[in-house]
Amino acid sequence: MLELLGNLGDSASVLNVFRYITFRTGGAMMTALVFVFLFGPAIIRSLRVRQGRGQPIREDGPAGHLIAKQGTPTMGGLMILTGFLVSVLLWGNLSNPYVWIVLFVTVSFGLIGLYDDYLKVTKSSSKGFGGRARLALEFLVGGIAVFAVSQVGTPPFSTSLAFPFFKDFVINLGWFFVPFGAFIIVGAGNAVNLTDGLDGLAIVPVMIAAGTFGAFAYLVGNAVFSDYLQIHFVAGTGELAVLCGALIGASLGFLWFNAPPASIFMGDTGSLALGGMLGSVSVAIKHEIVLAIVGGLFVLEAVSVIVQVVSFKLTGKRVFRMAPIHHHFEQLGWKEPQIVVRFWIIAMVLALIGLSTLKLR
Repeated sequence: MLELLGNLGDSASVLNVFRYITFRTGGAMMTALVFVFLFGPAIIRSLRVRQGRGQPIREDGPAGHLIAKQGTPTMGGLMILTGFLVSVLLWGNLSNPYVWIVLFVTVSFGLIGLYDDYLKVTKSSSKGFGGRARLALEFLVGGIAVFAVSQVGTPPFSTSLAFPFFKDFVINLGWFFVPFGAFIIVGAGNAVNLTDGLDGLAIVPVMIAAGTFGAFAYLVGNAVFSDYLQIHFVAGTGELAVLCGALIGASLGFLWFNAPPASIFMGDTGSLALGGMLGSVSVAIKHEIVLAIVGGLFVLEAVSVIVQVVSFKLTGKRVFRMAPIHHHFEQLGWKEPQIVVRFWIIAMVLALIGLSTLKLR
């Protein structure tokens, strides 16, 4: 449809707007938002009927969750993914290989998360897919995607790591770029997954990161702007701004239903897919290190779990009262809305720091 409208622009100048990434990004955002608004209630009703008791709550988690969140349906990521996919297929340039690479990661991670959620619901247990098997699948998907990125781009930069704050400093990783990029994608997916523990906690930082990386993608994919800002130009990646816009719109629609008290949880279906999408975009536009800054909240959540596990295994003592770290603050007496909003503020500050790398070179 996009190609047809673009061609019609030769005879009807008003249709030329469909050639602009900025216009299509806005269109993708609104389409995904409206789609989730319209079909969200029906999806929630269907999931509630099919799941019965809803998402199993961690027995070792905060005691209040066993009462307040019991019976809430999961797999809400299906709402986000369907709105996202419909919007991208309508507004995206489907001849762009980067679009398909990111879609491949997003959908694949969503399916892995969906299977994990399915096992949890059917077994009435908070334990789903085996950890090692799940990670192996995620690394396989990530490796395929990163290899595709390396083939689409221009060597040797396509296998190089760029550093923020330095306009010319890059390191060619060669074949090691594939496992490195896969680690970024898998790490992002699981970090968002660990953050998704309170109503609305993960989805807003995801939107903030998507907005930030949408701006990065647009600038990196524009030869004029990238030259002015002295950032590395990656041809074709500007189209990923449309995907980021679609993700923001779908996530906004989901937040309407996920706001406290949540009517639905995104589950691993959503959190893995959204994190994987952000990770794959960062690899495509050569801003992997910046992702660690913009997504610093997700990194903090993941590190808190790693530190907790390592400390307990080595010393028998816990660093935090409970991990991930948002549960630690719950145990300290912070109310859920306090934690959520303060973490949103942290995510916004980190995004501003990440954006500052555009000029500090």
